[in-house]
Amino acid sequence: MDEREWMNDPALEGIDKSKLAFLEKLVIKSSSMTQKEMLPFLLSLSKLSRENNISFDKNEIQLIYSVIRKYSTPDDIAKMEKISSYFQ
Repeated sequence: MDEREWMNDPALEGIDKSKLAFLEKLVIKSSSMTQKEMLPFLLSLSKLSRENNISFDKNEIQLIYSVIRKYSTPDDIAKMEKISSYFQ
């Protein structure tokens, strides 16, 4: 998946640019992590978002997730589903 392509999707026009910039940093940072490093990183996202004064409502999360899926490879989607299963 191109790390920037999904961010230009017209469906995301209603989401604040600072939120998208925050997500872009997270995507770039997490792209080089191993699976072992990923879980602690994901668990620290709450703290990172508070420090950056960023929060997402349920609709924004669902929209962003669906847009990212649209631009993802099957392998990326499998990773996303595995990661999201940790939080269910």
